[in-house]
Amino acid sequence: MLDLRKLRYFLTVAEELHFGRAALRLHLAQPPLTRQISALEAELGFRLFDRTSRTVTLTAQGRHFLPYARAVLDQANLTEVIAGKLAAGEAGQLVLGYASSIALSDLFSQTIQAFAQRFPEVQLTLVESASSGLYSQVLDGRIDIGLSRLQPEREQTDVQVLSLMEEPLVAALACDNPLASQDDVTLEQLSTYPLILFPADYGSGLNESIRHLYRHNDLPLRPGPSGRQITSIIALVAAGQGVALVPECTRTLAKTGVVYRPLAEPEARVHLLMLARTQGRSLLVEAFMAVVDEVLGRGV
Repeated sequence: MLDLRKLRYFLTVAEELHFGRAALRLHLAQPPLTRQISALEAELGFRLFDRTSRTVTLTAQGRHFLPYARAVLDQANLTEVIAGKLAAGEAGQLVLGYASSIALSDLFSQTIQAFAQRFPEVQLTLVESASSGLYSQVLDGRIDIGLSRLQPEREQTDVQVLSLMEEPLVAALACDNPLASQDDVTLEQLSTYPLILFPADYGSGLNESIRHLYRHNDLPLRPGPSGRQITSIIALVAAGQGVALVPECTRTLAKTGVVYRPLAEPEARVHLLMLARTQGRSLLVEAFMAVVDEVLGRGV
């Protein structure tokens, strides 16, 4: 394997075409520099320079070899820079898992934008997942951070669960629904309509919050058709297949034929949680969590 130091010596002499000036640039005496160039030529099997007492010129082989030597040194320098950034937590890969409705929130987009601007050399991979699966994916390392709507049933020690915010639920109604003309609606009014939810086997944190809300208010829940995406749920509302309870950020889906109305019940809210491993998390995870705090105005 070629010695990078000898390649640097060769590149410097090729730029100066003078051993004395190259030695000065390299903070090296001229005789050792001459010996290193001769040793490199012996390794390569051809001469790099034609030397006389007055001139130094590149040979034909030396001119052809020069761009390759420069590319190797440029790559080595880049590798050194990247290694330093990896050690400092400024490069690498971060995998972010999230429940589908969270992608519509301002917090989600603002955090990703701020993180990407601060760490442009980090590859951020986004993985959409039901809230129920995010805990196990964080725990086994498939994802680094999870953004969930499902509060764990019991205290977890291996995964840290941070409450970022609570978001009001709003009713998504077809425009021709009689409730659409009201300024707000009640859960009792909504309970007379089929409720469009995620599938029961999907593991939705939003479903759990809605079912708890209906039980808390002692109201019947009439299941309607289901959709595996928040966009599918809103499409079903537009098609007149029922009503839906969705986080307020869903208002950004301005679907023709759908209106959103606030709920009269102040407790109709849903969590937005952040999950991360308690032990052994990377500097990039810490950096992302710090950016979330700053976007929320909680940074130091």
